[in-house]
Amino acid sequence: MKEIWTTLASLMGVLAFCQSLLHSVFPPELRFAASKFFNKFFLWFSPYCYYDITEIDGVNTNELYNAVQLYLSTYASVTGNRLSLSKALNATSLTFGLSSSGSIIDNFNGITVWWEHIVTQRQSQSFSWRPLPEEKRGFTLKIKKKDKSLILDSYLDHILSKANEIRRKNQDRLLYTNSGGGSVDRGHPWESVAFKHPSTFETLAMDPVKKSEIMDDLLSFAEGESFYQQTGRAWKRGYLLYGPPGTGKSSMIAAMANFLGYDIYDLELTEVNTNSDLRTLLMKTTSKSIIVIEDIDCSINLTNRSKPGRKSQTPLETEITKVAGSNSSAGPDGGSSMTLSGLLNFTDGLWSCCGSERIFIFTTNHIEKLDPALLRSGRMDMHIHMSFCSFEALKVLLKNYVGLDEKDLLKNEFVKGMEQVIDDAEMTPADISEILIKNRRKKEKALKELLESLERQHNKKKKLISGGEAVGFVKEEKSSSTEDVVEEEEEKRELEKQVEYCEELENCTKEGHESEVEVTQKTGATEGI
Repeated sequence: MKEIWTTLASLMGVLAFCQSLLHSVFPPELRFAASKFFNKFFLWFSPYCYYDITEIDGVNTNELYNAVQLYLSTYASVTGNRLSLSKALNATSLTFGLSSSGSIIDNFNGITVWWEHIVTQRQSQSFSWRPLPEEKRGFTLKIKKKDKSLILDSYLDHILSKANEIRRKNQDRLLYTNSGGGSVDRGHPWESVAFKHPSTFETLAMDPVKKSEIMDDLLSFAEGESFYQQTGRAWKRGYLLYGPPGTGKSSMIAAMANFLGYDIYDLELTEVNTNSDLRTLLMKTTSKSIIVIEDIDCSINLTNRSKPGRKSQTPLETEITKVAGSNSSAGPDGGSSMTLSGLLNFTDGLWSCCGSERIFIFTTNHIEKLDPALLRSGRMDMHIHMSFCSFEALKVLLKNYVGLDEKDLLKNEFVKGMEQVIDDAEMTPADISEILIKNRRKKEKALKELLESLERQHNKKKKLISGGEAVGFVKEEKSSSTEDVVEEEEEKRELEKQVEYCEELENCTKEGHESEVEVTQKTGATEGI
């Protein structure tokens, strides 16, 4: 044994002597060239090729490194033995990663690839405005040379898309608003908060068939990038939610955002001054987002430009239109100068194509007040009527609030009574939910009180219908003689309001007094009305 150790010591001494001799005889440049030659020689005959992905590319962060780290985290949490844990800002879950010198095997389209995470100490750090980390991190991708042209480009694109999907799932949804907080002039028109609305399609009180149609349409849109490119259409879709208040329009928007993992931009039209500001707000939105305009019929004047049965404008109405149009964009004190045309271009014009994978949602309680141009396909592709609570929607509410499953619903006498009257009662999901919330700890009381409320509404509707039939013939006789008079009175009142509005605009924007001729013309025309 002693002889073996002596021999090893002798060999180590010989190697050390040879090394020092090589360093003294051969210059560093020659040694570097020889090392480079042998590396190329072995790589030439090796069946593999290697790709290094470093964390820092110059002085900037390499986005591909972060994408690979997120992508491999889904496999590392299952197959890895030694892992690193991290939690990003606004993330809802932990992220697993490979530790130093950790390796993992991945399969893509039936082809095997090898990943290795290499962490080394940085030797020296030159002067830089941005200090570099002490450790040098990077991934090494090893693939077979014969598979290089088959998977390299498509595999990296697959990693980037999967990383974006994982990032969206891990991070909180954001709710953006332009109401008072942001500034268009400073380039920051949106302010955001964390969006934690718990509404989902499972908890949404709606007919299951209609709910399934909406979910299928959303999935078809989210997975239809190639279809939209093939057909030459912008990757966007519009939804119109209309119906009485309390039917769940806001809950539907939240369920859509949670279903797709999209952020929400709540656009307040009363805070937008010009069409240019509206375009700026659109340009500052991100892809994979939902742009919402709630109660669009109440935000600004977007009513029908021509009402059925309306007579042509009188000379005074034409003059009023000209005066109102000239003063509508009189400056900061003249109010908003945003037009219907600007909103139409916002949803379906050239500027609406500055991003991709975006959804526009309008909500209204009175669809008849909206201009038909807003409702056509291409702007609002799918019209969703949020109606009064049906029996199928009621079963969802009973399951959510009082815990009644399908078996309990079939046996309960209160529920059977509700099924007979709920369609004619015309109660909204919000009204029914309030009754159930108030008595959620007392199941029987909640069901009894809800049935009484539904029967009360049912009887009230029945009395109104019977009363309407009794006086129907009298109304028909009177309506034919008074219809023209009522229409004339309504036109006169509308015209008087327009005159008063134009006079206020002129007083605010013009200096001095009008000439006596103009005053006489306007006064005479008004008296003639």
